[in-house]
Amino acid sequence: MNTLKLHRQQIWRQRRMSVFLMKMAVKNGYKIIDLGGTPQLWEMIDLDLEITLLNLSPVINYQPNRLKHSYHFITGDACNINGLIDNTFDLVFSNSVIEHVGPADRQQAFAETVHQLAPRYWIQTPSLWFPIEAHCNLPLWWFYPQFLQQFWICRWQQQRREFLWRQMTETRLLTLNQLKSLFPEAQVYTEYVVGFPKSYSMYHLG
Repeated sequence: MNTLKLHRQQIWRQRRMSVFLMKMAVKNGYKIIDLGGTPQLWEMIDLDLEITLLNLSPVINYQPNRLKHSYHFITGDACNINGLIDNTFDLVFSNSVIEHVGPADRQQAFAETVHQLAPRYWIQTPSLWFPIEAHCNLPLWWFYPQFLQQFWICRWQQQRREFLWRQMTETRLLTLNQLKSLFPEAQVYTEYVVGFPKSYSMYHLG
C-alpha cells in the first residue's frame, strides 16, 4: 500500500472518528466495546476511555505502556459470544467489520450481538456505491459479472496474494436497505468523498 493511500485513509478515519465523537457525545470514562478493532484507531482520540477489543485472533504489535486508554483484549466470535461478555458497556463500536463476518445469517447474528451488548452503538461499513473498491482498488468491483470477478480471484491466487483473494471471496457488502433491516431503530450517517457515498454508519443513541 503506497504512502499516499495510507495518508488518505488516515485522514478519512480521523474525520469519521470526529463525527462519531460528536454524534455519540462520547465522554471521559466511557466503557466501549469495539467488535473487530485495534488500539490504533482509538489512539487518535484524546479522551480517557475504557476500551474492550473483541477479535477472532489475539491483537498483537501494541505497547501497553504507550497507549492513551485502558484496554481489555478478548478473543472470540462477535457473531456468537455465548455469554462471553455481559451487558456492561456504554457503547458498541465497529469499523468495517460486518461486511467480513460471512453470509447473511452471520451478519444478522452480528447485529444481534450489537443489540445485546449496549443500548447505544455505532456500526460503520463501506458503501457498495463508492466507485473504487477499498479492498482491491478496482473500479466498480461489485458490479462485475461473476466470470470477471473469478478471473481476478484466480489471478491473485496464482500470484500467491492470499490476503487479497480471500478478502474478495469472503467480503459481503450490504446495501443501505439491508443495514436498515438489521438496525431498524438506527439513524444513518453517510460519509461522502467527491460526491460518492464512501461508507455508512448506523448509529443509535439509546
